[in-house]
Amino acid sequence: MLQPKKTKFRKQHKMKAKGNATRGHDLSFGSFGIKSMETAWIPSKQIEAARVAVTRFMKREGQIWCRVFPDKPITKKPAEVRMGKGKGAPEYWVAVVKPGTIIFEAEGVSETTAKEALRLAAQKLSVTTKFIVRRDYASAS
Repeated sequence: MLQPKKTKFRKQHKMKAKGNATRGHDLSFGSFGIKSMETAWIPSKQIEAARVAVTRFMKREGQIWCRVFPDKPITKKPAEVRMGKGKGAPEYWVAVVKPGTIIFEAEGVSETTAKEALRLAAQKLSVTTKFIVRRDYASAS
């Protein structure tokens, strides 16, 4: 699973992820991508499952980029523990995703292959997504 090697603090506040993405909302590396349409926390297990689905479908052709990284720890208290006694221990890591954030990018495969591979990835994620193509892609091919 993806998680930071080292953090300054073990636990974080929850915070509200308001508004649209102001960073990471354009295709930077590949010609195809999936863009988030809503605000969500995407756990590292889902990101890894989506990445595996894309690489398996593309059969090691082309290249993919994962544009999100789970750097927010989510804590949980054990089952059947009474209220109080502080915050729980970090349980898993999530990536905070806003509407417009590019989650995955692909390059080096046909549009139909990329569309199907990224559709399989989108099924693994807990957020609604949209397939996008680079503006200058049609003129390049």
